[in-house]
Amino acid sequence: MAADADANAEEGGEVAGGGKRKKLIIIGAGGLVLLLALGAGAYFFLFSSSEPPPMVGEDGAIREAQKPVVFYDLPEMTVNLSTEGRTTYLKVRIALEVQDKEMIERIKPFLPRIMDAFQIYLRELRPADLEGSAGLFRLKEELLRRINLSVHPARVDGVLFKEILVQ
Repeated sequence: MAADADANAEEGGEVAGGGKRKKLIIIGAGGLVLLLALGAGAYFFLFSSSEPPPMVGEDGAIREAQKPVVFYDLPEMTVNLSTEGRTTYLKVRIALEVQDKEMIERIKPFLPRIMDAFQIYLRELRPADLEGSAGLFRLKEELLRRINLSVHPARVDGVLFKEILVQ
């Protein structure tokens, strides 16, 4: 019987010792997490720069921060679209996006050429060409291509629709 009591005492000691070991592991892990959190906080506060972080695009490429731009409003245009019956009109107001005011001054002398290129292209469109976001995107890209051909060596960065009305 004494042998059984000694065995039970050893098992109880192992359980009690195991409980202390678990407490030490939990306390150690908590301390480690606390030290990591303090280290990360110190790193961000002490080593971060005042510059904004780089922007990452959808394709994973790092992009520069957006630079200020200038917008130039073109005169409103109303053209009749190419249709087989009832006359359909397109009224459009467009703004050009350029990098600075100097570029606007370089573009202004070409304004008659720009308007002519737009009028010729828009008159050949059908109402079906302007349906949906894909149609408007194609229109925007084509107008941008035509304007950059008209104002070369100056450059327009974007064509923005302020108003589009098909009637």
